Order: sequence, then structure tokens, then C-alpha cells
Amino acid sequence: MNPATVGKALITATATGQMIGQYLFDFNGTQIYNEYWPPHAKFHSAPTMSSGVALSVATLVNLWRPGSGRVGLDAATLSASVYWVCQLSAFFYPGTANVDPPAKDNWPQLRFTIPILTAIGTGYALSRRGMLPTRGTR
Repeated sequence: MNPATVGKALITATATGQMIGQYLFDFNGTQIYNEYWPPHAKFHSAPTMSSGVALSVATLVNLWRPGSGRVGLDAATLSASVYWVCQLSAFFYPGTANVDPPAKDNWPQLRFTIPILTAIGTGYALSRRGMLPTRGTR
């Protein structure tokens, strides 16, 4: 199989998983339906979930748009990575925690974030390797 196809499939899988995973993990009693969460906390979950879907749609459009080439791959890789990199940045904000008490704050999201970013990077590398060079691109 062509490395570019395998690479695009990896990026596609991460984008699809992000669209679905947002709602599996957050649209339930842990966040949106959490009776102990104030409305403003739920407000922040809502755009986070929607942003994840929007970034995934941007990823898929840029990745599979006919003739998108290297620019489309670069844009898809960036949009596929943004949510996950931003999730890692939460560590640097004062007073944040990855889980609500009494659960232990042991960054359970890293079980997903690191492998997903690795899959995106691998997908990008494979796609770049499988691309045919075209005039005017590097």
C-alpha cells in the first residue's frame, strides 16, 4: 500500500476518533450532565467539544480535498494536532486539574493524547514520503 494512503488513513482515524471521543467522554455525567458542575464550567465544555469537531472537519476536508497536495497535508496535520496540543497546555494554567475530586489527578488524558499526536506525526511523515514531488513545492 502507498505510504501516503497509510499516512492519510492514520490522520483520518485520529480526526474521526476526536469527533466521536469528545462526546463519549464529555457529554455525560462527568461533565455536561454533572449536577455538581456550575453552568459556566459546562459552558466551557461545550465549545471545547464543538471545537474538536470543527478541527476534525477541517482536517478531513484539507486532507481529502482533490488536488490539496502538500498544503492540504500541512493544514490537515496542523488542525488535527491543535486540540491535543492545547489539551497539554492546560498543565500550565493555575488551578487546573485533569479530573474532579476525589479522583487522583494523574493525567488520564495522556493515554490518548500522546498516542494520538504520535499517530498524527507518523501519518504526516508517511504521507510526505509517499507524495510525488511537484514543481514549485519543497
